[in-house]
Amino acid sequence: MGKLESGSISISRRKVKSMEITNKFGLPEFVVEALTFSDYSRGNAQISVTQLIDSPQVVQLQKEHEDKQTKDAVDFVWSRFGTSVHNMFEAGIKASGIEAISEERLFTEVNGWKLSGAIDVQEVNDDGVIISDFKVTSVWSVMNAKSSWDQQLNVYAWLVRKAKGQVVKKLQIVALLRDWSRRKAEQERNYPSAPVAVIDITLWSDREQDLYVESRLKKHMDAEFDATMSQALEPCSPEEVWAKPTVYAVMRKGRKSAVKLYPTELLAQDRLDGLDKTHYLETRTGENTRCAGDWCGVSAYCDQYQGGLQNAANDNILSP
Repeated sequence: MGKLESGSISISRRKVKSMEITNKFGLPEFVVEALTFSDYSRGNAQISVTQLIDSPQVVQLQKEHEDKQTKDAVDFVWSRFGTSVHNMFEAGIKASGIEAISEERLFTEVNGWKLSGAIDVQEVNDDGVIISDFKVTSVWSVMNAKSSWDQQLNVYAWLVRKAKGQVVKKLQIVALLRDWSRRKAEQERNYPSAPVAVIDITLWSDREQDLYVESRLKKHMDAEFDATMSQALEPCSPEEVWAKPTVYAVMRKGRKSAVKLYPTELLAQDRLDGLDKTHYLETRTGENTRCAGDWCGVSAYCDQYQGGLQNAANDNILSP
């Protein structure tokens, strides 16, 4: 691993596949190796389940700019922790003696594309299979159930049905909550009661699963064609950019939380007009959380996001 000097900080760099990995915090070599090691492969397939449920634009931009992306070793902490959790549960499955298949990767071809997905656990019963997926995640994710979890596990159910001809009877997430607080669990009503949560996922009908997989695959096929032909990619949807709308908060002096949130300034001002002078209006500007936080990793190359930044800059210039 070569070293580059950046001021007084020695930054080590290495390559993981085609991505450059930095070591800005000067971690020992064995720590960097442990954090960045990965034997992940989607196998001989054009697309994985996690890619299928993701934005086609993001997937294409990640393919195009993979060799330009840089991450620091510490950015891999939670993904590696997730791998360790998977290993822990896999050992638990073996020790329990239940009839289950762990970490099986399944493949199925649709319209000329091969789709693959690795399923954490399949408990095999006479009346059907129970699919479990392990997540190391935040309390917020559990309290605000992610639609992507429904999509992911139902595509796994679709794979089991198509690749193995078996019936799936139940889907569930086993979530380890990395930021769980006992104090909050005791004080807050809807807060998870334990640092491990088992979440039932709604099982779609076979028809719903079929339509979802076919529609998503078509979107990715179209995006692949557009990218090959150097055409503009279809923009991400509000859901795909984790859009958070602008809201208007009626506030009261001395109070941290809003008296009430409103979707328009007009509604908030109307409420404010009926209150005393200890109240005031606060604008909470919305954002595309995924892009602003660089969760997709390619926002720097995204015309949709960069165009939005330019428009915002122009608005600031033109505003009095």
